[in-house]
Amino acid sequence: MPNWDSVLREISTVQATRTESPHDKVRRKYLSRLHAHTGRNIIAYYSGFLTKRIEGIEISDEDKNGFMLCIHQLDRSKGLDLILHTPGGDSQATISLVDYLRAMFGSDIRALVPQIAMSAGTMIACSCREIVMGKQSSLGPIDPQFGVIAAANLLEEVKKASDQIAKDPRRAMFWQPILGQITPSFLQRCEIAVRDSKDFLTKTLGQNMLRGEVEPERTRKIEKISGLLGNDDGRAHNTHINADECEASGLNVARLESDPVLQDLLLTTHHCYMHSLSNTPAFKIIENHKGRCLVKMQQ
Repeated sequence: MPNWDSVLREISTVQATRTESPHDKVRRKYLSRLHAHTGRNIIAYYSGFLTKRIEGIEISDEDKNGFMLCIHQLDRSKGLDLILHTPGGDSQATISLVDYLRAMFGSDIRALVPQIAMSAGTMIACSCREIVMGKQSSLGPIDPQFGVIAAANLLEEVKKASDQIAKDPRRAMFWQPILGQITPSFLQRCEIAVRDSKDFLTKTLGQNMLRGEVEPERTRKIEKISGLLGNDDGRAHNTHINADECEASGLNVARLESDPVLQDLLLTTHHCYMHSLSNTPAFKIIENHKGRCLVKMQQ
């Protein structure tokens, strides 16, 4: 498998005699090879969040335009392999994007996670029939965030304060400065956001990934997955959940290592995207196996 350095050397070689962007040329070569191996449509959704801290790296309603561009003229009967690398983003935009993808490809969507698909990215992965993960892959909790505030963590802290004050009213003096910064309407927004994300997870798992399960096994799996990804145990929002934990919870996880050719091609393609995002002004790329893409660039 061409590793990080091998891909960089190939890009440098193309750059020396370039007639087009070397990053684009090398990246599209391996994306095409990945398509040739799977025989399925491929769309890569990549954010440069690991190297760039700018507005627009997150999932938003604007991304749907990129997906519409990439899906146009594809043979949708071949299904879709969706490569995800994202920190997450707007949960309502994510739900709308999932609805669109399901309208285009039905239940025949497979998520490929070469490294990280967090938060709303995890929501997209769970809407697919299968999630392909390697030893290096991670999903994350889907509990919503408002800025740097995780809704589930805030609600847990308010509950903790309420319990402590009920047991010992003197504790109110300690909690008052903290609780005084929270408006009642904000608490309601947090409760609605947490409820909506869990409702979406329950619905999408039942419609696709777990629709073949019989009751009560399906309900048991959904509850276990919801507990893990809904962050019921109050872990940090950026907790990395590996393939073993995902599979143990009941998610339909396929191991990347079980198909060495797929592993080789996917990780090489991943390296190509990481070089593109690290060494060019691009901070988000939505691209299909035919080279049609929408690229967001830093000004």
